[in-house]
Amino acid sequence: METTIKNKAVLTWLILGCVMVLGMVVIGGITRLTQSGLSIVEWKPISGIIPPLSQDEWQETFQKYKESPEFLHLRRNFTLDNFKEIYFWEYLHRLLGRIIGIIFLLPFIYFWAKGYLNAKLKRKLLIILILGLFQGVLGWYMVKSGLVNVPHVSHYRLAAHLTTALGLAAYIFWVILDFIPHKKIKDGALFKWNIVFLILLILQICYGAFVAGLKAGKWYNTFPKMGHQWIPDSFTSEFEYYGNLAIFESPPVVQFIHRGFAYVIFVLGIIIFLHAYRKLKSVPNLVSLLLILIIIQFALGVFTLLYAVPVSLGVVHQVFATFLLLCSVALIKKTNTPS
Repeated sequence: METTIKNKAVLTWLILGCVMVLGMVVIGGITRLTQSGLSIVEWKPISGIIPPLSQDEWQETFQKYKESPEFLHLRRNFTLDNFKEIYFWEYLHRLLGRIIGIIFLLPFIYFWAKGYLNAKLKRKLLIILILGLFQGVLGWYMVKSGLVNVPHVSHYRLAAHLTTALGLAAYIFWVILDFIPHKKIKDGALFKWNIVFLILLILQICYGAFVAGLKAGKWYNTFPKMGHQWIPDSFTSEFEYYGNLAIFESPPVVQFIHRGFAYVIFVLGIIIFLHAYRKLKSVPNLVSLLLILIIIQFALGVFTLLYAVPVSLGVVHQVFATFLLLCSVALIKKTNTPS
């Protein structure tokens, strides 16, 4: 009974942490889509928890923003009220990060001291804490890239920040699944297919971040063709200008690759579903859910593109990418040998 109570306490803590990390990803998406991420030009991990409280403090904070490249190049017409709107989302994003850190650290110390954690779980939780700390540092490293000369964050750093955040959520979810009894699916081929799927999904998420960072979603807002062509003639000039780096740095080329990965993932989802149907005679619920999420995510991607990335669709598209990632992790867990 005592062990059950201990496991329940740790499980509840991990679920709360995972949900909060996913919430952090959502707010991060809103921050990016509302172009609020460069509103706070300083990194103060401790004192930064207190926002400006007086008019003088607001003016002082606004004055620091006025010295940033974003204000000088893009937002000279901004008033203090405009600034407060974008400040809100970035402040909320950073505040939630601090709260997550506290929620992970203090119970971790308590559970360790109380003997709730075995050696294997301690190692896994230490990894979570290290990843969380790294994520915070990486977030500032990303923001810093938009505070020097160019008023945009590096899309490479944005991709690293997003994928590590989702990687953290996925790892916490993986640990959570250790506490939940589940019947294994004995199919080595299905396990391998899902590993391939997860790798492609991670690449797709990276390219989704590239699309966001380069604002590539504003290009070619047509589907299924890009404009009137499957492969625009302009790609020739893109490769002439960027060279081979066009696959990472040219907005239309990056969007094209992101589209291509979507088709590949869609087809792979169907292959996984058909394989499970033929081999197992009864499709596991997780496999069905995976295919459903793929279809929804594909449709969301199309509508997000057609409407030139409105905040609402952009955020929902990112949320379903997260659901798809967690579903893939759960399916791998279920088809893998016990850890």
